[in-house]
Amino acid sequence: MMATGLPQHRPVAGGVLAGAAPALLPDPADDRIPGRGPVEGGRAPRGGSRRERTGPDEGTLLTACDTVTVALRHGLEAVDILRLRRACGAVLQSRNGSTVTFLVPAGTWETWHLPGSSCTAGALVPAATDPRWVIPPSGSGCTARPTDAWVLRSALCEAACTLTAGGLGPF
Repeated sequence: MMATGLPQHRPVAGGVLAGAAPALLPDPADDRIPGRGPVEGGRAPRGGSRRERTGPDEGTLLTACDTVTVALRHGLEAVDILRLRRACGAVLQSRNGSTVTFLVPAGTWETWHLPGSSCTAGALVPAATDPRWVIPPSGSGCTARPTDAWVLRSALCEAACTLTAGGLGPF
């Protein structure tokens, strides 16, 4: 534990927290990406087209976005803060409902260091009609808009303080 009372999580190989299963990440063994070999190390490959279909009804691989995954309560509090600031991009809840994943600009994973969260390169985005979306893609073509990484960091820190002050932390 840090001095803030928040648990310290250490990333494992591939940049994913131990025990975390980010909802937007491609399976490391997935070799369905057209014209490329398997995804290595849990990260989406760089280069090429910004959007590629991975298969029918499986979503879109966005190499132009990374993902930040946090615990459900922490993430939902951050979503509320970001919505009040009109700064919230697309957000998805995990299949088991225990985490929330934010889309952030590509390259964020290289500099992201915030205890209680993990950041991974690439994003496999389900269809805009998927019921797990907390904030679904919108606009023409239902494009998934990322949240600015530094605005998200600020909101996550504020959410942690709010939850701790309310007796709901550490989480």
